[in-house]
Amino acid sequence: QVQLVESGGGSVQAGGSLRLSCAVSGIPVSIYTMGWFRQAPGKEREGVATIRGDGSTRYVDLVKGRFTISRDNAKNTLYLQMSSLKPEDTALYYCVAGFKGSWLDSFSPRNYAYWGQGTQITVSS
Repeated sequence: QVQLVESGGGSVQAGGSLRLSCAVSGIPVSIYTMGWFRQAPGKEREGVATIRGDGSTRYVDLVKGRFTISRDNAKNTLYLQMSSLKPEDTALYYCVAGFKGSWLDSFSPRNYAYWGQGTQITVSS
């Protein structure tokens, strides 16, 4: 059984930093494509960052240079380091796994079978 448990959310002022963690059980983070999505109130879920087995990463343009996705294979944990946070980064952030599809489609939410419960990030100006 695959389980994804996010932690590290909270409130921060603009310009601040946070690190999200996703403890994964049931599948090895070192092999499969995994990622982070977010959903702001009134908006659709959007892919933020993804990482695949060979370590390749993708970022949505809005977060490039500010967010970094990484993983610790020994801890079987996925991370999202966020810096220079902006109010528009405010959203519920989800860890995702169970990807099926093309790497170029890794920002499509329908391609992921497993979702964490989400962790709230609130950035104040």
